[in-house]
Amino acid sequence: MSKVIGMGNALVDILTRLEDDTILSDLKYPKGSMQLVDANEVGNVLLATNDFPRNQASGGSAANTIHGLANLGIETGFFGKVGKDPWGEFFRSDLEKKNIKPLLLESDSESGRAFALISPDSERTFATFLGAAVELAHHEIPDDIFDDYSILHIEGYLVQNRELIRHALQLAKSKGLKISLDLASFNVVEDNLDFLHEMVEKYVDILFANEEEAKAFTGLEEEEALHKISDFCELTVLKLGKKGSVIKHKDQVVKVSSIEAESLDTTGAGDLYASGFLYGMIHELSIEQCGQIGSLLAGKVIEVIGPKMEDPTWEEIRSQVAALMN
Repeated sequence: MSKVIGMGNALVDILTRLEDDTILSDLKYPKGSMQLVDANEVGNVLLATNDFPRNQASGGSAANTIHGLANLGIETGFFGKVGKDPWGEFFRSDLEKKNIKPLLLESDSESGRAFALISPDSERTFATFLGAAVELAHHEIPDDIFDDYSILHIEGYLVQNRELIRHALQLAKSKGLKISLDLASFNVVEDNLDFLHEMVEKYVDILFANEEEAKAFTGLEEEEALHKISDFCELTVLKLGKKGSVIKHKDQVVKVSSIEAESLDTTGAGDLYASGFLYGMIHELSIEQCGQIGSLLAGKVIEVIGPKMEDPTWEEIRSQVAALMN
């Protein structure tokens, strides 16, 4: 069976539920966006959200997808960089608990953290302190790291280090891996448009994007954006939230509905959709079945706070996936 390696920013998510969006305005964060912050701004975020309950989970877009695949029984690994601190240990132990191979380098800098500010309508806005995660360098990628894998899943957030992402994609392609990319955030796409176009056209086989990311990438809306992106890669998945998803594989276009869900927090929804979709691909299911498994995982994760689900939920998911496959 195919093995999947993820590569991305190794972050610990600090999850905070807001009473309203006033704090987003005060901090000047566009709702639904992701902005990079420095250590000083971390202090501002902590101070602004001090009166709200918080919890934490290992995160980062690609790592969330890898966790989802591991929970479905796929052999996985994750490559990233953490600090020599409790945050880094927390991230590593979360991988090991799920039998994900921790291909983690260490830095003297603090581990990265992503502050997920969750609005009452369940939309989340991220303030991300990359810390050690951003220090991952192209020359630190071992030449044999992709040898045992058939799919590399990466996140668009890595574009802050263009040399790193270009080298990783070139190496993975030279080893015969399929490349799966999640565009990650509309403002990241806007700020790195030419580079992302180059990477997608040269290396990417499977691309995941939501409406805003697809529009930022193409300047077009929904299905027009889908068709434009599919000029560059073999398989394109447009995630439409409550409206489900639209998938294009060569000349085939399939629409998949979302599942009924009580949304508490959309953190990880797109990442877990990718988990389900890639799981279906690995098992050579139809494109529609892949999308249905993606929708199932996305619908389940928005019913909890954060990107992680408890074991009983995963047992239920695995049972429903088995029924879909049969």
